[in-house]
Amino acid sequence: MNLENSYVSLRKASEVLSLQTAAKKNAALKKAAEALDLHREEIITANKLDVEAARAKGTSESLVDRLSLNNDRITGIIESLGVVISQTDPIGEEVAGWKTPNGLEIRQGRVPLGVVAIIYESRPNVTVDAFALAYKSGNAVLLRGSASAYNSNKAIVKIIKDALASAEDGVPDAIELVEVDGSSHDDVNAILTAVGKIDVVLPRGGKKLIQNVVSNARIPVIETGSGVCHLFVDESADLDKAVLIAENAKIQRPGVCNAVECILVHKNIAEKFIPLLEKKFAGRVVFHADEKCFELLSACASDKTKVVKATDADYGNEYLDYECCIKTVDSVEDAVSYINSHNTKHSESIITESRENARLFQNTVDASCVYVNASTRFTDGGEFGFGAEIGISTQKLHVRGPMGIKALTTTKYLIDGEGQIR
Repeated sequence: MNLENSYVSLRKASEVLSLQTAAKKNAALKKAAEALDLHREEIITANKLDVEAARAKGTSESLVDRLSLNNDRITGIIESLGVVISQTDPIGEEVAGWKTPNGLEIRQGRVPLGVVAIIYESRPNVTVDAFALAYKSGNAVLLRGSASAYNSNKAIVKIIKDALASAEDGVPDAIELVEVDGSSHDDVNAILTAVGKIDVVLPRGGKKLIQNVVSNARIPVIETGSGVCHLFVDESADLDKAVLIAENAKIQRPGVCNAVECILVHKNIAEKFIPLLEKKFAGRVVFHADEKCFELLSACASDKTKVVKATDADYGNEYLDYECCIKTVDSVEDAVSYINSHNTKHSESIITESRENARLFQNTVDASCVYVNASTRFTDGGEFGFGAEIGISTQKLHVRGPMGIKALTTTKYLIDGEGQIR
């Protein structure tokens, strides 16, 4: 694959898209949605090749789950596309406007970023999400998925490009997939150094991928962080509510970035809460426990439950599996201090009946999303009403949290005068 040719075609496509009306973009996106629906079996067949290869390599089932597609998940992807279609086109939106004393009319309007590159792992649904959000916001997108999902991604991108080509005003060159074979990452390095050819790159995956992009990119980066998320069970927590939320946040899909990796328990309720948690988890999770939690879990654990003593390396670790740290803390302030020194600024939650502690936690925890009495699993573009997401930004500049359509735009000033000079 000649990336230089792709840069040129993507730039031309972005220029065409930037001038298109919402109606034209929506019509093309609708064609893509219809094509994905029509070619479900083709997608599932390609995905099975990736899943079989992953299992043959010994990939954990939680990560295989991230890779897997089925009819229900394809339906979810198509529905997400529908939500994106229904959303207001942000391009051309006037963010602000005013008139200066000398009569200049100044307007601040929303415009596309241009050419966006996404470097991501597994999860072929990201292929459709990234395309839909980029296209609707007038951007061309270069997709560099992992070798583990290449068959799935290749099938999906071909279906989308064919659909765009069949649309009356579709722009098929607005999406390109990098060919990967798993033996080289030279293409990643080329993307990261494509100054003037790619306007922004977004990494979406594990810690190693993100660090590589952030450390080596010479083009702007929007950092979508790995997910070392915490759940803090406060002294005043409703313990029945707490165990249900903990189960959902850890076990529902442990291989995703918004699953919790550490449960913090106030020392005053640890003796009551930990037996409830052990019973609810029923041996489904390996606990990496501090001294107090190890003692309590060992006293109540069934034969199915596995408990090991936590090491320093366990704290701040993203397991992406049926494993979890569990640790006692002395207070809400202690919990906040621990979280801020071990998290990745993604999603954190407190379970509490104290309004004061809830607000203290939300105001002092440094993360893109901070919950009270809810699972961190809701950190998701679809759950936030965006239809899809380009990623979860954990940085503080430009955008933070789940990234919808507006996250792929910037602004420029449009100034009208009548001959003014300075």
